[in-house]
Amino acid sequence: MTHFEEIRIGDLAGKRILVTGGSTGIGAAVSLAFAAQGAKVAVHYNESEAAAEAVRARFPDNIVLVQGDLSTPGVAAQVVQRAAEALGGLDGLINNAGGMLGRIPTVEASPEHVTRVFNLNAHSVWEATVAAHPYLRRSNSSFVINTSSVAARNGGGGGAALYAAAKAYVSSLTRGQAKEFTADGIRVNAVAPGIIQTPFHDRYTSKEVFAAQIATIPMGREGHPEDCVGAFLFLASPTLSGYITGQVIEVNGGQLMP
Repeated sequence: MTHFEEIRIGDLAGKRILVTGGSTGIGAAVSLAFAAQGAKVAVHYNESEAAAEAVRARFPDNIVLVQGDLSTPGVAAQVVQRAAEALGGLDGLINNAGGMLGRIPTVEASPEHVTRVFNLNAHSVWEATVAAHPYLRRSNSSFVINTSSVAARNGGGGGAALYAAAKAYVSSLTRGQAKEFTADGIRVNAVAPGIIQTPFHDRYTSKEVFAAQIATIPMGREGHPEDCVGAFLFLASPTLSGYITGQVIEVNGGQLMP
């Protein structure tokens, strides 16, 4: 993230932004990058309290923490409300929280597992965005950025079809809400990471499977959370992307070229 501290995007300073799933991986890198730009950031976390505290310690004057389990309906709206109260409003929402919750083939998944996957990865995005909408439309220039995935286009790897389907929902919701929200001055876009070295793969992907996936990437390596940050900063800045809405930016080292 260091090189982003050396870049100044002037229209991000002072922006009030909620990042869900902001304590580890891509969310942590994004949270730190916005704080480095002078934004006020509410970093949401669920179980990773120590990691969230470490993120806040980097920019204690610019970061506040908000806890909540977004796989439980109703919690996302509460997180948005607490973030808006702590920041004095919202100019941006980054729906980054998500997870595979296990590599389970669809024919072996219990109804409870399916519900939890979709609650966390899909329903929470809708819920948080609807809760944030009244705050965002009061802002002079506001945005929603959703984290989708390469899995939304290719169906995911083994045991990841449910996660992939939920991320496809996110990509479609991005486009639909971009149309709905344009009259309110809210731009809605998404970033779709490919294979990024995060706790996500540490938890769910074996070394052998991970190596096989890397072999499909033209750039010859996995991505890192910092590789995704530029796309988020770009989509948040009205100066850089003020005429861009309803788009999904693929960040995958060439693995998928739609």
